[in-house]
Amino acid sequence: MINTILFDLDGTLLQFSQEEFIRAYFGELVKVFGKMGMDVKKSSEAVWAGTVAMAKNDGAVLNRERFWTCFAQLLGLSDDERAVVEGACDSFYVNEFDTVKSVLRPNDISKRLVRAMVKKGYTVALATNPLFPLCGVETRLSWTGLSASDFELVTHYGNSSYCKPNPEYFREVISKLGKKPTECLMVGNNPVEDMVALSLGTEAFLVTDCMENEADVDTSVFNQGTLAELEIYLMGFPDVG
Repeated sequence: MINTILFDLDGTLLQFSQEEFIRAYFGELVKVFGKMGMDVKKSSEAVWAGTVAMAKNDGAVLNRERFWTCFAQLLGLSDDERAVVEGACDSFYVNEFDTVKSVLRPNDISKRLVRAMVKKGYTVALATNPLFPLCGVETRLSWTGLSASDFELVTHYGNSSYCKPNPEYFREVISKLGKKPTECLMVGNNPVEDMVALSLGTEAFLVTDCMENEADVDTSVFNQGTLAELEIYLMGFPDVG
């Protein structure tokens, strides 16, 4: 029986065009490097390289360490210099990053739905791809009117050692929650990154409003619908606990 809902964030609870988000996000992030006197082009390339390193993480270290090790090596930063840049980026996620919310599509369902499922007795986790620090996830969550305290678990690069679409990411999340895959429903907007949870034995729901399907996967095999349809579907679930 399903008693746990794993929600993706970007494109699912938080609805926007991925292309618009990346453009706005990087447009602000590179200003941090410029203000520090760093080469903006090389710094941007190092961010992308660090992101790829996290995506390929094999569980040996946390994603945070994977990212910053790659970033620092490419730019020849000392440990002290790396710490200064990381601190500046954390400050960015708490402050300037908030301006990126201008790309959002209005949505009053996410906050209502998450809190309704908690009230119904479900364990609710934010299973967002752990490529950001917690402060970056918290800022994005605030755009929905939610906070980390609304979830039993929030994944971020400081507590995760795998990324989507590696099934081990979901195995790690489910284990931390003390659940079995058959007790979980994964909700996401990407048929590759999110629906891979099905391989572990979970249930899944593909949210189609801002679906990302770069691989042109046949989505007809998935339980799916808009965020509004997801709300109707989940509110039909029985209370638990």
